[in-house]
Amino acid sequence: MRYEPLGVVAMITPWNYPIVQAVEVGLPPGVLNIVTGLGHDAGAALSSSPRVAKVSFTGSVATGRRVGQSAAANIKPSTLELGGKSALIIFEDADVNDAVEWAMFGVFWTTGQICSATSRVLVHSSRLPAFKARLKERSESICIADPHTPDSRMGPIVNKAQYHKVMASIKQAKTEGVPLLTGGGRPSHLQKGYFVQPTVFTEVEAKHTLWTEEVFGPVMGVSAFETEEQAVAMANDTNFGLAAAVISKDEERCRRVAAAMEAGIVWMNCSQPVFFQAPWGGIKESGYGRELGEAGLTSFLNIKQVTSYKAAKRWDWYPGANS
Repeated sequence: MRYEPLGVVAMITPWNYPIVQAVEVGLPPGVLNIVTGLGHDAGAALSSSPRVAKVSFTGSVATGRRVGQSAAANIKPSTLELGGKSALIIFEDADVNDAVEWAMFGVFWTTGQICSATSRVLVHSSRLPAFKARLKERSESICIADPHTPDSRMGPIVNKAQYHKVMASIKQAKTEGVPLLTGGGRPSHLQKGYFVQPTVFTEVEAKHTLWTEEVFGPVMGVSAFETEEQAVAMANDTNFGLAAAVISKDEERCRRVAAAMEAGIVWMNCSQPVFFQAPWGGIKESGYGRELGEAGLTSFLNIKQVTSYKAAKRWDWYPGANS
């Protein structure tokens, strides 16, 4: 058995990190070809081209469906890394300071513009008051500034359209009476740029859009739970399945909950660490296939079986044929 390259692979992504990494390793001329353009032009042409052997797409669920359908029409494999609405469960034995740190990092890192953001935070009811008080204090102390500023810990939204989308989600939640713990607007010291305050809503109901739909901004929803079974059920009650996280001093409970969570990536006592050696990808509407690690590498290869007959005796299945 041997592995062989699939051929020409189209990686359709709004992110620039695969391009940067490929350039830095010094690939031979012609191996990496960058095609820029809008999805309905460049992306559609790449995903439907019979000259492309595989499509790897990162983006929205709606676009991922079209990419997958286009690839399937030519009977070519595809990897879809789509959206998420990941949950972080905080149990009663968790250290409040650690829990707040990881809850903040899980949503406010990259200004929430990451599909694995653990933006649904489930906190045991006995720890909720202390958690909310500390979270409010810490969130309001985050340094929001130009990312080039050394002390900056949160930058702007990527563009005007996404900024207005995030602000519309916040406005809708406030209009509908979802309790706002902190944030919800533009930082007062930044009058230019697409900056949004770290925003936290509490008592978010399970069917509210803030709990079910990806915001892709620094917006966290917090809800309470009573039992482990309830927490797992709440975490799994989503159309997405990219990532999840659990925080507890009980390692056995962490392992048990991690096994029960319906997600491709589960963090224990942390949120968002990514290692290139480990596979990355989700289930449900978060997509299929894996990137990174051995699983990600082999998805770009075909397995070929090569069989050689070396016996001295003739096969002679049909007697008399060679007499």
